[in-house]
Amino acid sequence: MSANLHTPASDDVVVDRGVRGDVTVFQTDIIKSSFLRKLLAFGRILIGWTFMWPFLDKLFGLGYGTEAARAWISGGAPAQGYMINATSGPFKGVFVWMAETFGGLTDFLFMFGLFGIGLAMLTGAGLKIAAWGGTLLMAFMYFAALPIGQANAGFTNPITDSHWIEAVVLLVAAYSLSGDTWGLGRWWGEKVGNSWLR
Repeated sequence: MSANLHTPASDDVVVDRGVRGDVTVFQTDIIKSSFLRKLLAFGRILIGWTFMWPFLDKLFGLGYGTEAARAWISGGAPAQGYMINATSGPFKGVFVWMAETFGGLTDFLFMFGLFGIGLAMLTGAGLKIAAWGGTLLMAFMYFAALPIGQANAGFTNPITDSHWIEAVVLLVAAYSLSGDTWGLGRWWGEKVGNSWLR
């Protein structure tokens, strides 16, 4: 449905009017450096694998973080186990309550989130929704193990941790349109324009 139109000023300029008539922006329009585009694509793929691997490990129990006997397909509870046993800090009661009240739904949402975020980042399509979903997941995980005020608890910083960095990398991947390089982002952008599905 996208219409490529030549502007009156120049026949060399092609403007993609997108699905809704707005101009679809591609990564090459906003980032001119080929090296930077490739670096952003590498970061996107790296963060994608960072989410896809725990999904696979928790699903099948590959032994890196989850033993085979505790795999989701063997009846394990990937989110509930963490929320009940590994949370700490002032919000522990909230996470235990969520795990006990919503049970299997927390496992499904957690696993769906890991898979969806990983798949979007690896393929380069659907980055915006994956980035915001991943940021929400990182916020939940940050508050589950809130490091503030926990001296000698194994944290290297009293305020921030890797969850902040992962959330920022997800958002940078999405809003730099990194899926256009080494991914399906450009093709997907032609279908959905600059919408939240991009």
